[in-house]
Amino acid sequence: MAEESDLEKTEPASPRRLEKAREEGNVARSRELATFVLLATAVAGLWSMAEPLGSHFRASLGHGLRFERAAAFDTSFMLTQAGLLAMQALVAMAPLMGMLVLAALVAPLMLGGWLFSTQALGPKFDKLDPIAGVKRLFSTQSLAELFKALAKSLLIGGVAWLVIRDGLDQVNALMAQSERAALPQMILLVARNCALITAALLLIAMVDVPWQLWSYYRKLRMSREDLRQEHKESEGDPHIKAQIRRQQQQMAKRRMMSEVPKADIVVTNPTHFAVALKYVDSDMRAPRVVAKGTDRVAERIREIAKENKVAILEAPPLTRALYKHTRLGDEIPTGLYTAVAEVMAWVYQLKRWHAEGGDAPRTPGDLPIPQDLQYTPNAA
Repeated sequence: MAEESDLEKTEPASPRRLEKAREEGNVARSRELATFVLLATAVAGLWSMAEPLGSHFRASLGHGLRFERAAAFDTSFMLTQAGLLAMQALVAMAPLMGMLVLAALVAPLMLGGWLFSTQALGPKFDKLDPIAGVKRLFSTQSLAELFKALAKSLLIGGVAWLVIRDGLDQVNALMAQSERAALPQMILLVARNCALITAALLLIAMVDVPWQLWSYYRKLRMSREDLRQEHKESEGDPHIKAQIRRQQQQMAKRRMMSEVPKADIVVTNPTHFAVALKYVDSDMRAPRVVAKGTDRVAERIREIAKENKVAILEAPPLTRALYKHTRLGDEIPTGLYTAVAEVMAWVYQLKRWHAEGGDAPRTPGDLPIPQDLQYTPNAA
């Protein structure tokens, strides 16, 4: 079947489709949101740690500019000094780095959640197709990303230009201050300017997140044929299931028919219903239903009973009651004990008559059927 166009995929993605996409590493992501969270965390860290960072950098700067005559004759002095200053800088920046690592871990939870998929690491040779690559280059998604990148550059560039222009006087004023006062002021100034630029990223993220969600669910839309195919895969092909049910019914019917020759009596309606009963004194508390059916099945039960010389009795009320209130293998209801006892007594008398001769036993009639067990098919 030819590949369906996006216009035919009008149904929202099913839970199974979303789960499968996630297993493949395909979830909604927004780089703009992650970038905003990281920058906002960095700005907050700089703002809150401006004073200690300023003091540390001032001390490091003073220590680095200090020069002793003995150091001029020590060839390893500069390397040792550089290592010491680098270590001090790492220690000072460790809290900020920790905040950034935490932000990088938390950012994915805001959209899509954490995800690790080995399928996403596998090679995808369709990505090497140059024709498909050209199509992706000029796709709606690519054009949207291009427009978003241009808008982001213009917005952030404009905000940065305004912020830097307004802060030139403050930057120039730092040169007239001592290093003790200038360094913290410089860090606060950088943090404030970064905060204003980051606010522009917030606007971009607020637009990008809904766009990414819409684009993600749009890509996963399904056609009605996709839904039917998924239903077949998850629930099974209905035609195959129906065929299996028919085979199971036929097997059950054959097993049931194999029990008819072993029955003691078959009671009939006389044509629409038939129920076969068997009783073994040593194994059963009461007679059990070994076969039952209506119409063609009932006719087949009667035929097998005649072929195997199983007694057949026309007892419509009893037959209907047994058919309605029992299942295969069930013992007869206690309310039918009296009626079935008369029938079984007739069966034993009939067997004795066939073996010994004499007067034929009287066929039982007007069997007692309790009102709550009576069954009239037309009224059901």
